[in-house]
Amino acid sequence: MIIGIDLGTTNSLCALWINGEAAIIPNVHGHNMTPSIVGLDGNGEVLVGLPARERLLLHPQLTTSLFKRYMGSNKTVKLGPRTFRPEELSALVLRSLKDDAERFLGESVTEAIITVPAYFNDTQRKATRIAGELAGLKVDRLLNEPTGAALAYGLHQRSVESTFLIFDLGGGTFDVSILELFDGVMEVRASAGDNFLGGEDFVTALIDAFLNGPGNSLREQYTHEHNVEHFEQGHRLEQILRKEAERVKRWLSDHGSAKFKVSWQDQHFEWLISEAEFTRIVEPLLLRLRTPIERALRDSRLRTSDLNEIILAGGASRMPLVRKMVARLFGRLPAIHLNPDELVARGAAVQAGLTMGDAALDEIVMTDVCPYTLGTAVSERFGNDIQSGIYLPIIERNSIVPISREKSLITLTDHQRIVSIKIFQGESRQVQDNIFLGELEVPVPPRPAGEVEVTVRYTYTVDGLLEAECTVTGSPEKHRLVIEKNPGSLTPEEVAERLSELSKLKIHPREQLENTLTLNRMQRMYEEHLGDKRAYIGQLIGRFQKDLQTQDSRLINESRRDLNKLLDNIEGELRL
Repeated sequence: MIIGIDLGTTNSLCALWINGEAAIIPNVHGHNMTPSIVGLDGNGEVLVGLPARERLLLHPQLTTSLFKRYMGSNKTVKLGPRTFRPEELSALVLRSLKDDAERFLGESVTEAIITVPAYFNDTQRKATRIAGELAGLKVDRLLNEPTGAALAYGLHQRSVESTFLIFDLGGGTFDVSILELFDGVMEVRASAGDNFLGGEDFVTALIDAFLNGPGNSLREQYTHEHNVEHFEQGHRLEQILRKEAERVKRWLSDHGSAKFKVSWQDQHFEWLISEAEFTRIVEPLLLRLRTPIERALRDSRLRTSDLNEIILAGGASRMPLVRKMVARLFGRLPAIHLNPDELVARGAAVQAGLTMGDAALDEIVMTDVCPYTLGTAVSERFGNDIQSGIYLPIIERNSIVPISREKSLITLTDHQRIVSIKIFQGESRQVQDNIFLGELEVPVPPRPAGEVEVTVRYTYTVDGLLEAECTVTGSPEKHRLVIEKNPGSLTPEEVAERLSELSKLKIHPREQLENTLTLNRMQRMYEEHLGDKRAYIGQLIGRFQKDLQTQDSRLINESRRDLNKLLDNIEGELRL
């Protein structure tokens, strides 16, 4: 069995193709979405998802989120005594999803289709594969998220030729892809995006306006009240603000205004914000959404009138201001009849069904593109001046893969013995602003400048492997370099070492997760409230801890259900 996984910035889901359709696999708590959050409890055991999210407010030093944004980088996160790379944190989320799938299916799961943003670069894609390997999964394919959304909509099974644009705004990334369907072929015409633009940035903009906005901001109130010049935010307040800003953002999706309410150091701060004001605050983000759309249309040589359908994917696309912007931009209403949160995971399940050769799915040829330009560093002569560090594109972005392209270079100095071919990925004319992938040194005969020609050929495969091949004119020898490892990625030896370290981690027992989640929730609410309500929640904590000591599963389950109803009522009272 192959499962499909949407490894998201804020939430992750897994799905499978079963009985002729894509089905979401619920997690151990019965929810379709698992928060992409990892933490350690008081015993040093790993918590993933909802139990970790409840501890994010109380124990920010032992809990982390948004690590997908740093996939493929050398950034590390310290949780207690341990240090984790983004691949390892992602692996813990993937392992949790794998366990949910095995519990649901009653059998072992070893293979998966994992989705990635279409605009993920080579390094980030390899890091995602490594995360799957660390989780004990064979990654059959990395599927671009917009392509997954198209599969979920069943666009691959339409009989008429059509062109559609997928607008995928998730928690941390934004992708736009233009796909064309014809004669049983689904071809990606162009992809563009922004790996640091998503729903979390709209939340951050709200927080910044609440903290620093003109008039009666929290910072102004606090510094005036305490007669101090500076205001230190700190991890704890940051998590309180993020939780409240997320609530306000969601509330504004259905209402004309909302109150941003925060209690901090015995003070209560409130800010009434209207939908119009929220739109004004996030206007720079809405403008950033336009740039990838325009690039994708330009690269595909299409106009908005050439598109048959606009499809929204990603949880952040629920925001009315985003939907209004899309409708204005394309002059029509986008397709929104499927749950945007689940769209990509369902598409991954369809791809899993295709991979397994399910008879319910028609054969389809799917083509993809190389989302970034691949090139090399050269020097150029302008009269007597030489400019170095210039980027020479060899494979242009949005070229259909697999692809092979070559360029010819000549030596620049007399009696040059080595030509250094430095391989880069990116769009800037200056190589220093692009991503360095590798280097190949080619020996050349020492002759006068310009008399030795070197042909550089790049070949890019559907698996995202880049091979650089260099030949010197007149020489039968070929010099090759396969780019499988990038700066910031792990070697096979390092993967094995990390796998060994992860296997030593203590994972919180799954049979106790529901009780742990309820306890963490009550402890978080206890710290959020004051007075009688706080005392009441404290009594609930004591009562539940007493029930847990009985080890009577029937009593504990009944107590937990009753408690969660009470907690739901308490949190419901705070909604506007």
